Amino acid sequence: MSEALRRLAATHGVALEYLDAWGKLRETADDVLRAVLAAMRIDASSEQQIADALTQHMLARCRQCLPPMTVVRADAKPWRLRIHLPEAAHRPALEWRIIAEDGIEHRCPIATDHVRRGEAAAGCVALDLPLDAPLGDGYHDIELRAGSECIGRGTIAVAPPACYRPPALRRGGRAWGVAVQLYGARSQRNWGIGDFTDLATIVEQWGREGADVVGVNPLHALFPHNPLHMSPYSPSSRLFQNVLYLDVEAIAEYAHCREARERVASSAFQSSLDALRTAPLVDYAGVAARKMPILEILYAQARDNGRTRSTARRAAFDAFKTEGGEPLRRQALFDALQQHFFAADASIWGWPVWPQAYRDPASPAIVAFANEHAERVDFFAWLQWQAELQRARVAERANRAGLAVGLYTDLAVSIDRGGAEAWAGQHLYALGAGVGAPPDIFNVKGQDWGLPPMIPQRLRESGYAPFIATLRANMRNAGALRIDHVMGLLRLYWVPSGATPADGAYVRYPLDDLLGLLALESERHRCLVIGEDLGTVPDEVRVALARNDVLSYRVLLFERDAAGDFNAPRQYPETALATASTHDLPTLAGWWEGHDIALRAAHGHLGPQPDLAAPMAERIRDRGQLLAALARENLLPDGTPLDPQAVPILTPALASALQAFLARTPSALLIVQPEDVFGVREQANLPGTITEHPNWQRKLPVSLEDVGADGRLHAVAARIAAERSAPR
Repeated sequence: MSEALRRLAATHGVALEYLDAWGKLRETADDVLRAVLAAMRIDASSEQQIADALTQHMLARCRQCLPPMTVVRADAKPWRLRIHLPEAAHRPALEWRIIAEDGIEHRCPIATDHVRRGEAAAGCVALDLPLDAPLGDGYHDIELRAGSECIGRGTIAVAPPACYRPPALRRGGRAWGVAVQLYGARSQRNWGIGDFTDLATIVEQWGREGADVVGVNPLHALFPHNPLHMSPYSPSSRLFQNVLYLDVEAIAEYAHCREARERVASSAFQSSLDALRTAPLVDYAGVAARKMPILEILYAQARDNGRTRSTARRAAFDAFKTEGGEPLRRQALFDALQQHFFAADASIWGWPVWPQAYRDPASPAIVAFANEHAERVDFFAWLQWQAELQRARVAERANRAGLAVGLYTDLAVSIDRGGAEAWAGQHLYALGAGVGAPPDIFNVKGQDWGLPPMIPQRLRESGYAPFIATLRANMRNAGALRIDHVMGLLRLYWVPSGATPADGAYVRYPLDDLLGLLALESERHRCLVIGEDLGTVPDEVRVALARNDVLSYRVLLFERDAAGDFNAPRQYPETALATASTHDLPTLAGWWEGHDIALRAAHGHLGPQPDLAAPMAERIRDRGQLLAALARENLLPDGTPLDPQAVPILTPALASALQAFLARTPSALLIVQPEDVFGVREQANLPGTITEHPNWQRKLPVSLEDVGADGRLHAVAARIAAERSAPR
């Protein structure tokens, strides 16, 4: 590869090589570098284009004196800020002028003997300038002045040393809780899918058993026009809510809307709800067909009330829209547009295939549509308001129930390329690439999740505004936040469109800046942060996460030494969340029986005509090692043999012992999956499948009303509570 191409790629964060899962150094091929750069909208198709791109990058850097956002740590003084100035420029004495977040102005002269000169390129020079100002944590406006002239301005974010940790988890404190797939909650009152009222009930039920945290799958906005787009990890937007989780009957207008109540009370409607509730899988289309028409009736009731008299509720909705600003307007506008085009042509899957005039959010056609369909746009904004109100009530219930952590939300790694957030922020995303993973031991072909990554340079140019907005939206009314694929703060694996996952490349992100902003927003929202760091994790990430008090994610099935023995509880780190499994992995019962092996084979994940004898034999050995680990902790249930072939089924006693094993760890959090409490064999999601496996559709076998009588939750909770409260 040419040296210029390597330099251009490195300039934009594209890794020239990486270590694969087998420890082999993989060099990124020239054509992959060019494809990744093309996804960033950088033409590297010829040596001349490469030279031009390098020149343009250096000129752009020279023109920008201060970056839009500079992130520093409160405990890392003296601060030094990198600036760029024309090399030949003569400047009078330099001075910082800062307007702090609290409105106080600070003027800080810059002593020239403390200025450090950096590299010179394209006629500019880099300078590291000292800054000594009494700034607290927060976002402060900053200017660099040369005499009376402002030569650069931006924002300085002063971040705390680490993320927030609740008092109950400090000084060795430990807590435990549950992580639920909300759609799969059964109840006698929901409409065939778990909803926010069910989530509040789960909070109270588990809270009574001693749980201090209730986790939930991503609640991100999906696609109201297409309920079959159900993956919570492929959202239309991470800034807003999935309105299908609304409890229709809990909306204030329902009690006063005769039309809605009569329709719901009809025998035909009730029969359809009974069928949706008793179905073994969530029928998303059926749920939407019942909920959306009633929601439209309730919106009409709210709208008409607002027209006839001024009400506090209408004022509250107006305040919500004002606070939501342009992002909310564009979300509602997108939902209205997508529904409009889809109704005319069912092949319209998202904004990239809308009529050309509508693909630009600021186009005249968009303005005309918004005016012509103002009430429809308002309806989708109203749905978001209702979802925000109901989610806030869940947080209130968690607080009243005394949960030390509260609601634990989940942040997907990216967004769907056809959704609202990609439409509104097209310049930010590499729409010609997908986030994924290179081939590894578990996925020999690699993975392409199809989600567009943010372009690092565009993220910096935005002053990290999209990242901050995403954190705020997901930390609001939450006591903890799980960041899916947290390695994305350092690097993401890009798979160019049309390429296989083996022909991708890692792209680097500004880890230190992103972690600083994460710590700042975490502290402001009093929100614990958990980083999902499974898979091949660079040491740099693990060290940085620990330094920032981001809890690591430790899964029982993976916590083993080089010989294959399961780690003892004491070997788990304190700065961690311990759990038996996850939504992307087999349940304990499914793993124990080798059901996941048969499932992966059936879907071609083990190659053509696989021989299952070897992996099943290995699984039997795994069971034996886990039985031995329990025995070493004196947790093996009475009468349970150490011979793994004599224990082909995971008994309730063994399942309880495994949770007790994890409860003994020093890890700050223990998270239980209800599937493991109730002996479910099937996992929520089988990676590598879309429609071939019923992902994101499985319901729990026990309804919320029957959990108390079932007894298994109480038994497991008592066991965990005893272990967590015991001295270590």
